Formats: sequence, C-alpha cells, structure tokens
Amino acid sequence: MEQFLAVGVAHFLALLIPGVDFFLVARTAMTSGWRNASGVCVGIASANGIIIAAAFTGLSLISSPVILDVVQAAGGVFLTYVGVVFLRARPSAELAEQRVVRTTWVRNLGLGLASGLLNPKNALAYVSFAAALTDASPGSLVLFGAWMVTIVLAWDLFVAIMLGSERASAKLARILPWLTRIAGAFLVLLGLGMILTLVVQGVR
Repeated sequence: MEQFLAVGVAHFLALLIPGVDFFLVARTAMTSGWRNASGVCVGIASANGIIIAAAFTGLSLISSPVILDVVQAAGGVFLTYVGVVFLRARPSAELAEQRVVRTTWVRNLGLGLASGLLNPKNALAYVSFAAALTDASPGSLVLFGAWMVTIVLAWDLFVAIMLGSERASAKLARILPWLTRIAGAFLVLLGLGMILTLVVQGVR
C-alpha cells in the first residue's frame, strides 16, 4: 500500500509541473474553448494509457535504446513544429474569431495523442514507476494504471476548464500573446535540444 501511495504521489506531483502537455492544453483552451481542448486532454490521457500498458506489461521495447532514440527524434521534430506554429500564431486574432473558426475535436485528439506518445519523458517515467511496482499483482497493476490515466485526464480537463471559460479568456487575453510566444520558444528549444542530443551522441 505504501509503495502504491508513494508512486501515486510522485505521479501526481509530476503532473503539476508545466510541460509540453500543459502548454498544448492551455493554449487550445484559451483559443478554442475548453470543449475543443477536451480533445487534447483525451488524446494525452490515451497516450499515457498506451505507454502505461506497455511499461506495466513488461514490454522490453519501450526501454530499448533504439526505440527511445526514435521516439526522441520524432518527438524533437514534433515539438519544434508545434513551437513554430505557436510562434507564428496571432492569439489576439484567434480570440476574436474563435466563435467563427474552431479547430475540430478530432484534430485536437490527434495532437494530444501525438504529444503524449512522442514525449520520451513519459516513457522513461512510466518505466521507472513500473520498476517500483514489480511485486504488484496483475490486477493491482491494472487498477493502478487506470487510476493514473484517470488522474491525467482529470487534471488536464481541470486546466482546460479553468483556462477555457469566457471569463478566463477575457482576463487572460492580454497575456495570451506572451504566453503563446514563451510556450513556442520553449517548445522549439526543447525540440531542437532533443535532436541535438541525439546528434552529439551519434558523433561520439
């Protein structure tokens, strides 16, 4: 019980640290509303579920250096692309036109799924959690995995609802351009850093 509690607390605290998923949920909610952003939330939670299932069933591929390198390379390209999109966006115009033009829920689902699957930190984190639960029964692992996915979905939906309401949009309209640019720069640097790390390792 103590083991599950420790891993559960560590997992939740990790969710509180703003990262790629947070920026994606936040920006989508602020520009398209929380209902559209819920697609991103479901996609991210689904990606976490896939990785958890792979890690908890002892799938050796998920911890294979080659697979992790491929995920890191694809993730670096994806994050750089999303960062460039953020940097080129015009948030003020998007807010003004959000009732006319909205991204589709399915497209946001795909973005969330890609964000979750192409983030190597997710794979490494869940492999670490699985290693800490080696003595757990299969049934317990299923329940714990379901709990983790539920917490991820609940937290992301909470963020989307808090930032996607009309009142929040009105209050945050002034800082959205800056938030978008900061998030874009962060994602570009993170993506390029991931790719550069692989290049340096390859040279060595």
